[in-house]
Amino acid sequence: MKVLVLSFYFEPDLCAGSFRCTALIEQLKKQPGIELEVITTLPNRYASFSAQAPQHQVKDGVEIHRIALPSHKSGMLDQIKAFTSFYRQAIKIAKSKDYDLIYATSSRLFTAFLGARIASSKKLPLYLDIRDIFVDTIKDVLSNKITWLAKPVFSFVESYTFGKAKRINLVSKGFKEYFASRYPKAEFRWFTNGIDQEFLDAAPITSDVATASEQLTVLYAGNMGEGQGLHTIIPALAKRLEGKAKFRIIGDGGRKLALQQRLNELTNVDLLPPVSRNELIREYQNADVLFLHLNDYPAFRKVLPSKIFEYAALGKPVWAGVSGYAAQFLAKEVTNSSVFYPGDDEAAFRSFKELKLGVQPRLDFIEKFSREKIMAEMAEDIVSVVKNEA
Repeated sequence: MKVLVLSFYFEPDLCAGSFRCTALIEQLKKQPGIELEVITTLPNRYASFSAQAPQHQVKDGVEIHRIALPSHKSGMLDQIKAFTSFYRQAIKIAKSKDYDLIYATSSRLFTAFLGARIASSKKLPLYLDIRDIFVDTIKDVLSNKITWLAKPVFSFVESYTFGKAKRINLVSKGFKEYFASRYPKAEFRWFTNGIDQEFLDAAPITSDVATASEQLTVLYAGNMGEGQGLHTIIPALAKRLEGKAKFRIIGDGGRKLALQQRLNELTNVDLLPPVSRNELIREYQNADVLFLHLNDYPAFRKVLPSKIFEYAALGKPVWAGVSGYAAQFLAKEVTNSSVFYPGDDEAAFRSFKELKLGVQPRLDFIEKFSREKIMAEMAEDIVSVVKNEA
C-alpha cells in the first residue's frame, strides 16, 4: 500500500503543521506493508529562521520531496505565489507515480485542494486533515473588498475539495457545526493536536511552588500574525504590569512590526526571533507564566490552538486571551489556566491575578493528549480507508 502525503510544512520547519505531519509519518511507518512518499516544501515558515534540509531524500524508507519556493513573506499575494509554485511542482512530481491513497493536511485549504486534484486525476481515495476553516477566517482577516471578491472563489474550492474526500479529520470540535451543516454526507473524524515527545520528556512530575520574585517572566512563543493579535493586547498589558512582569515574545509574523511600533518606550517587552524546539523548551521552563492570545474574530471561536498542548505539558500557569471552543477546552482540560476575552486588557489584568505561580504537573492531560497516541490512532484510521476499499 503506497500513500502520498501532502503537507506545505514538514520537518525541520518550525510550525504546528510541520510538527503534526512529522509525528503522523512516524506512526504511519509502523503500519505493516505501507510505503510512504511526502511532497512538501523546503523550510520557509519564518524568514528569520532558516533550517537546512535536502530537496530530495529517502529517510527511514520514506521518500521526501521538498520543493523550493520563491521568496515570500506573510502577505496574501506572496502566499498565493508560494502556493502556486508548490502546486505546480507537486502535480509534476506525482503525475507519473502510482499510489493507493492521497493524504493532505491543510490549514489554508489549498493543500487540501491539491490533494483533491491529484486524487481525482488518479481516481483514488482522499483523506483530509483540516486544521482551520479558511473560508470562514478570510472575512475576519481580509478587507471587505477583497473578501467580497475572493470568498465565492474560495467557497467553490472548499466545496470541490470536500466533495472529493473519502474521510475528513477535523482537529477542533469547534469546527463541527460549520462543516457538518455544509457537508452532511461526509465521514468525519476528530483526531486533535497533541503533545510531542520533546515536551513529554520535559514535563514535570512533581509540583514546585514558585519563590517570590520582583519581576515575573511572561512568555509567548509562536506566530505574530493578524490571527494572534499580539499588537492589540501586549502593549496595554505591558504597561499595566510595569515593574511586576517582563514579557518575552519569541517568533515572527506579519504583525511583528506593528507590535514593535506600539511598544513605544516600554522597557519590559523583549521581541526575539524564532528558536529551535530545544531552546524553546528551555524558555518555557524559565518562564513564570505562558501566554496565549487570539484576535477577537468570530472564526477564531471555533479553533483549538496547538500551542495549548505544549504549554499545558510544561506545568506552568497558562494565561489565555481566547473565546469559544478554546476557552471551553482550557476550562475543562487545563488546570491552573486563566482565560480572558481577547483584546480586553482590563479583564486580562484581573485574570492574571487568578493564576497560581509555580509548577503543577498535569498528568491526566498528558496521558490523554500524547501526540504519539493520537497519531497512532489516526494512522490506523488512514490505512483503514484503503482496506475498506479493497
